[in-house]
Amino acid sequence: MKKCVAIAMTAAGLASGTVCAQSSVILYGLVDNGITYQSSSTSLGSTTGGHSAVKMSTGVWLGSRFGLKGAEDLGGGLKAVFQLEAGVNTNNGTSQFSGGMFTRQSWVGLSDPHYGVLTAGRQYTAYYTLLSPYTPNNWLTGYFGAHPGDIDALDVDYRANNSLVYMSPEFYGFTVGGSYAFGGVPGSLNAGSTWSGGVRYVHGPYGIAAGFQRVNNSTPGGGAWGAESTLSNGGAQTAVSAINNGYKTAQAQQRVAVTAGYLTSEWDITASYSNVQYIPGVGSTFRNQATFNTAGAVLRWKPTAPWALAGGYSYTRATRSNGISSAAQYHQFTLSQFYNLSKRTGLYAVEAYQHANGMTLNGGEIIDATASIGNGFNNSPSSSRSQFGAGIGLIHNF
Repeated sequence: MKKCVAIAMTAAGLASGTVCAQSSVILYGLVDNGITYQSSSTSLGSTTGGHSAVKMSTGVWLGSRFGLKGAEDLGGGLKAVFQLEAGVNTNNGTSQFSGGMFTRQSWVGLSDPHYGVLTAGRQYTAYYTLLSPYTPNNWLTGYFGAHPGDIDALDVDYRANNSLVYMSPEFYGFTVGGSYAFGGVPGSLNAGSTWSGGVRYVHGPYGIAAGFQRVNNSTPGGGAWGAESTLSNGGAQTAVSAINNGYKTAQAQQRVAVTAGYLTSEWDITASYSNVQYIPGVGSTFRNQATFNTAGAVLRWKPTAPWALAGGYSYTRATRSNGISSAAQYHQFTLSQFYNLSKRTGLYAVEAYQHANGMTLNGGEIIDATASIGNGFNNSPSSSRSQFGAGIGLIHNF
């Protein structure tokens, strides 16, 4: 629900006012809490001691948050725009990401209907923004339905610090965009930087998008990437999981992806393909470039007014490199069910199963590839080839 925010200034002896009309500020948010089960859970990097686990989980369907966003009309269609968004762990009241408050988004910029939008701050890359309408997390959740380990950064958890993002207005169905995040490393313009670009075309219910993204490590020659729960050193937030744990000392990550879909009020079908490359440096623990290719599809259906059902499948395959003769493969199946109790409140359930084959790296050691569903189990993957997970929860928007 959008609301104008009353600005009270009684301490200064001034009358309170409401920021509306030409200048508007909107307070918004959502709270999502649920219970999840996983068949096998162990610590990242370990392949032993896996046990089933039941726990309370926050942000399974959508990340719990609150935020402010607004605009001021500067005349001639030009507007000043901003957004501050804080992620919340509703299980214990702490910030979603350590090291800050408005860590989901914090940016300011200018918007013009003829020239587009330019923003500066912590925000989504152009790569994600343009591809996002047709990604699996829209109806399968990123927690269970993101491609294994969110290796292609198509889930909403990937944002870049210190970034400039430009998005064009739509022109004959086309929208283009680009982003650049400054690394801030003394003596190097490239180290720690993130840059991306892409294009999207929409015609009625049909749409297709393509994007490219490169993340450069801020440590020359390779170093540890940031974990999902922290703000990483390189200006970007990267997911480390059992899928890519052996390549987290890469000098750079590079992604190319294409998403497409047919979207209606009753049903959608979307598909995606991504190519992800981990490029080694002199300090990396692996020698040769490692590449992961992923393809997936999602079908969403609304059989009756309060219900929405979805199902999806993805297949991820790594290339043979670094002494691995049997490349890792990951098959993932996900189902979701959503029931609207009202316009702002809903109940959901999600189930997923993943099976892994082949070999991968853990540090510098070649090991059996193990399963890690979606993006929600990156820190607690399976100790075996297979993993099953399920979750139920309640979500409320305000």
